[in-house]
Amino acid sequence: MTPIALEAIVLAAGSGRRFGGAKLTAPWRGGALIDGALAAALAAPVRRVIVVTGADPAVLDRMRAFEDPRLFVAHAANHALGMSASLGAGLAAVSSGVAGVYVFLGDMPLIPHDIAGPLAEALAAGALAAAPVMGGRRGHPALISAALFPQLVALEGDVGARAVLDSLGPRLVLVESDDPGVLTDVDTPDDLRP
Repeated sequence: MTPIALEAIVLAAGSGRRFGGAKLTAPWRGGALIDGALAAALAAPVRRVIVVTGADPAVLDRMRAFEDPRLFVAHAANHALGMSASLGAGLAAVSSGVAGVYVFLGDMPLIPHDIAGPLAEALAAGALAAAPVMGGRRGHPALISAALFPQLVALEGDVGARAVLDSLGPRLVLVESDDPGVLTDVDTPDDLRP
């Protein structure tokens, strides 16, 4: 199967209000919490990884630590309007001609690196989107076809791509995973404790 052109967006613009602030740069396994999402995005078959920044300027320092030329910044000046604003800022930075984009959440540090390949295969085979599923629960990242970008850009408020994905029915391919990392997110400091 011919490889398709893909990029990734890492949503990292939020303030981490429930966490008490600076969630994505909180210490995590010898680095910072966002490092896991950045590493997973860079392990995917992508040309570029667009990191959407906003509330925490220290996210830029974490990006620099990776020293990967595929990392790009899209600043969401309106990030306080919610996840849809951050997603819109990321989509505005996506290169023309890509077949789709992975959407990673910066507070999900344990995404398995081997999930990206099967998602790409599903999109290349004609799916409008693909996402991992474990135990009947849909996880992350989602890989979304460029055909859906207009619907994503039209979202408003503190919502991500979930509503668009939910509307796809069988055109959303679910890839089984046995790795709980596809579901693990961090909301409060307690979630960082082993």
